[in-house]
Amino acid sequence: MKISVYAENPACMKTDMLCILISEESEIPDIIDPKIDEAVSTKDQAGLSTPERFARELKKIVRAKPRTGKIAVTPTLGLLPADHILIGCLDGNASDPIRLLAATSARKAREMNLANLAVLIPEDMPGATRQAIEGVKLGLYKFDKFKTEKECRVPDLVICSSASQEVMAEIKAAESTADGVILTRDMANMPPNACTPAVIADVARRIATQYGMNFGVIEEPELTNSGFGGISAVGQGSKNGPRLITLEHKGGGEARPVVVVGKAVTFDTGGISIKPAANLDEMKFDKSGGCAILGIMQAAAARNLPLNVVGIIPAVENMPGGGSYRPGDIITLYSKKTAEIINTDAEGRLILADALAYGRKRYNPVAMIDLATLTGACIVALGNNVAGLVSNDDTLAEDLLRSSAETSEEIWRLPINHDYINMIKSKVADVRNMGIGRAAGAITAAAFLERAIGDTPWAHLDIAGVAWTQQATTERDYKDHGATGFGVRLILDYLSRL
Repeated sequence: MKISVYAENPACMKTDMLCILISEESEIPDIIDPKIDEAVSTKDQAGLSTPERFARELKKIVRAKPRTGKIAVTPTLGLLPADHILIGCLDGNASDPIRLLAATSARKAREMNLANLAVLIPEDMPGATRQAIEGVKLGLYKFDKFKTEKECRVPDLVICSSASQEVMAEIKAAESTADGVILTRDMANMPPNACTPAVIADVARRIATQYGMNFGVIEEPELTNSGFGGISAVGQGSKNGPRLITLEHKGGGEARPVVVVGKAVTFDTGGISIKPAANLDEMKFDKSGGCAILGIMQAAAARNLPLNVVGIIPAVENMPGGGSYRPGDIITLYSKKTAEIINTDAEGRLILADALAYGRKRYNPVAMIDLATLTGACIVALGNNVAGLVSNDDTLAEDLLRSSAETSEEIWRLPINHDYINMIKSKVADVRNMGIGRAAGAITAAAFLERAIGDTPWAHLDIAGVAWTQQATTERDYKDHGATGFGVRLILDYLSRL
């Protein structure tokens, strides 16, 4: 998709479709050609020509406005330079009305097989340009890599706004952010036979080369020899060996970095504690946290954010087999703490604990944030539209909640204290990889991670309910079926505020 700016009078613009987004209280911009007014006001009702009937319909749409959150489209039949006019009424109850309506408008343009669309940006709404671009790009997303027949063409986008430096910077930021979400969706949607830990490492290497980042990867036997007991244990049952991947964006000189970590289980059978067959195909999405790190790091480098950011991805495939780790095993994590394995399906916390401890030791970060499809318990608690947040630092938590409100990627803070930490104590090791029964499953999983980060400011985002569209996911036109790319926009907004 090509994105450009048109800074002249939109009434003079030649485009396949001019999209005018208005609120319920706003007046529609006066861009209607006088010829349309003349056609509508004619008194010879029976003698209206076809263009005049269309002109009457256009005027009716403009005067009445569509219902909140809806659009109305009509052709202009040469009475305006634009071939079609779309009027969309913003939903004042939505947290991101422009993003939603821009996505709806873009999907309509694709349905009509148009080559381009122009969006007239409301001048009185901060962030409107960013939301419009994100809405259009994400609304047009389709994962059709494995389809022999592809979707119809993707229209180009024209933003009707001033071409000021501020607007151009906002366009660049929005485009790179949306591209980061799209990369995340593409990778998370990949089937497990086409996306192993080695493939994720290859994609990370390509991104690093393209955007000038440092890249590193640790494989077996170095993982075992270097003490990554969690990653090695989870990965040892699969013929597709594990990887620990690092990406470093250096935009902040010698300053201490922010470290973002993402769980990438390319397929999760549950291991020896095997999962039920129902919906097991969805376990390809268990890599969504690691895929989000790819998108975050690509966008951070593309925007050249003036700070240091490190992305760490522990990538494994959790399979049952002769070499698999077992319930009852005791392993030594990178932090030197020992962990009793109660359930091999609680594997994400093992690989994340290694990655977090490694990130803390190697990079001495100012803050660490992890994203993981960690627990079904978080879905039970918060559903499919809100991610869980656990943090040991109030300032970091508040900053993330502020970015959540800005991006409409909703999170909710859950508590953590010594009562929860005591629930993962083991009688035969330092910790156990499951809490007590089914109580507070999302929090006890976070408590396991908290043991790896010491006093570093840390936030954990459990995205199990929001990483892909599920039965109770609220439909939004900028979310297609499958992976949502949750967390990319949220973390980028947080980083940009730093």
